[in-house]
Amino acid sequence: MSLARSDFRFFHRLRVRWAEVDMQKIVFNAHYLMYFDTAISDYWRALALPYQESMEHLQGDLYVVKATVEFHASARVDDQIDVAMKCSRIGTSSLTFTGAIFRGDEHLISGEIVYVFADPATQKSRPVPAALRDILTGYEAGEAMTTLRVGTWADLGPDAQGLRTAVFVQEQKIPKELEWDEADAHAVHAVAYNRLGRAVATGRMLPHEPGVARIGRMAVERGLRGGRLGRDVLHALMQAARERGDREVMLHAQQSAEAFYARLGYERRGEPFEEAGIGHQEMVIRL
Repeated sequence: MSLARSDFRFFHRLRVRWAEVDMQKIVFNAHYLMYFDTAISDYWRALALPYQESMEHLQGDLYVVKATVEFHASARVDDQIDVAMKCSRIGTSSLTFTGAIFRGDEHLISGEIVYVFADPATQKSRPVPAALRDILTGYEAGEAMTTLRVGTWADLGPDAQGLRTAVFVQEQKIPKELEWDEADAHAVHAVAYNRLGRAVATGRMLPHEPGVARIGRMAVERGLRGGRLGRDVLHALMQAARERGDREVMLHAQQSAEAFYARLGYERRGEPFEEAGIGHQEMVIRL
């Protein structure tokens, strides 16, 4: 099977580790299936679908029934490779994924993994849900996987609250009384939704002082971090600040997220400090 990079929308990049090569210093053949499986996990993130929660919503799960690997050339230790993946066929109850591994433009490995959609309790096959079928075909056609809404707490509050509770209260152990305040009622909120209608990212914006907006409560679904969701929410809130005439945006970034904001043009201001038991850094950007 001859495949080119242009055959794919999705790529997962990785570097071959020493533990994955054999005595010839080429990747041991079984690891290619692991590479494909890793890429498929990231493919679900590209669909903005947290896997477990999405399968529960769809009332099923996916089970591998066939996996094949075709070898054209070998990857070697320290190679940087791109694992490409696409959903190439949707049957009545099955999904076929075609994969390819590239070193630059060189096609090294081809793969195919066939899943059946089934009832988790009985493991009997079920028809692929229409919603999942539409998401997969839409992604491969180049469609967006999320929609972003900007509005009031009255409009978006229930969805933002659920996500913020999961991230800040349950995951980061921030006390509820510190997470919820009266400012939500007066803030501009942004929420990103996946194509199952699930809120997957959120944030809010408040006036800080004349001409300066303050963005906060930025939260992204745990399994979907590292993509573009946080950036999309941040840009939507910055645009809302720009439209009302603000000249600057400031925020208190958790120190673990400081690099994220710096990549988007934010600069540090002042010294680090602690807030709700977590290290923070004030950061600003001119609009």
